Amino acid sequence: MDMLSRVAENLYWMSRYIERAENTARMVSVDVHLQLDFPEARPKGWANLLDITSSSDQFEARYNDFNEQNVMAFLCADKEYSGSLISSLAAARENLRTTRDIIPQEIWEEINALYMKVSARVAGGLVPSNREQFLKEIIRGCQTITGILEGSLSRTQASTFIRIGRHLERADMTTRIIDVRSGSLLPRDPSQLTPFENLEWMSVLKSLTGYQMYRQQIRVRVRAADVLEFLAKDRHFPRSICYCLNTLSEELRHLPHHDRPLASATLIQAEVAETDFRLLAKSPDDLSNTMDQFQVDFNALHESICSNFFARKGIEQSLENQTQTAPNDMLDED
Repeated sequence: MDMLSRVAENLYWMSRYIERAENTARMVSVDVHLQLDFPEARPKGWANLLDITSSSDQFEARYNDFNEQNVMAFLCADKEYSGSLISSLAAARENLRTTRDIIPQEIWEEINALYMKVSARVAGGLVPSNREQFLKEIIRGCQTITGILEGSLSRTQASTFIRIGRHLERADMTTRIIDVRSGSLLPRDPSQLTPFENLEWMSVLKSLTGYQMYRQQIRVRVRAADVLEFLAKDRHFPRSICYCLNTLSEELRHLPHHDRPLASATLIQAEVAETDFRLLAKSPDDLSNTMDQFQVDFNALHESICSNFFARKGIEQSLENQTQTAPNDMLDED
């Protein structure tokens, strides 16, 4: 029997929120370490984190200064910002709470425990001395949940919608990190190369857990063109755009009436395959436009999945601003 659209939708969003929390926590952690490696005279780039999550407008409506304290509070602990770490985990927990009869009990226990632990840390206040541990707990907690899902959930439509959500979220985050980071890293002319270029491109890879895999595959020093080619087209790296789209397409084929969303995914796959990322490494503006278009395409794919498989669309908003919200039901403290 085909899975009820409400259940399928909740599992899809649960997966997306878990992936988003892990991605955001790692991105913040890598950026904090990167800032420490730069000399004091270099301006801190905290606003880049808001650009990646497309949340600058929401931030400016609530804070007056783009300093470290405000940006960290907004991205990590702001319950009124739906894309913060605490809000993402709350939304993942709520989506799973309503589908607990479908998912192994261990998964609910892990998500609930992680949410409660993070909530307690947020209530106690985040300071630089405990922030790194806070971020590590979220990353490892999300990875644990993903591992339990992969190791204990039968390969049914439930796991299919979870994998679709996970890989669409990953692909979207990869394009966002490439878009924003490369905008400040790719020089308009060779004279603009900075002594920290190699360090910054390493941070791009580390934001996507790709540094070691890049060195294994490429075996040369970290260079812009090679990094872009790897993150976009590598068929074996789990967070490359190509890998995510290939996996997502295969999962869609397991579902009935998949023609429209699969056609959307196949079109994006063709666009990625035909794009010369090495050439784009020489043109920051063209690269940014290309990444923007991919994000528009991912949004269209998301809308196609929603309209094709889900009966209601009340718990999500456009991927374009990354401000999805959880259902209006109150969270229970199980």
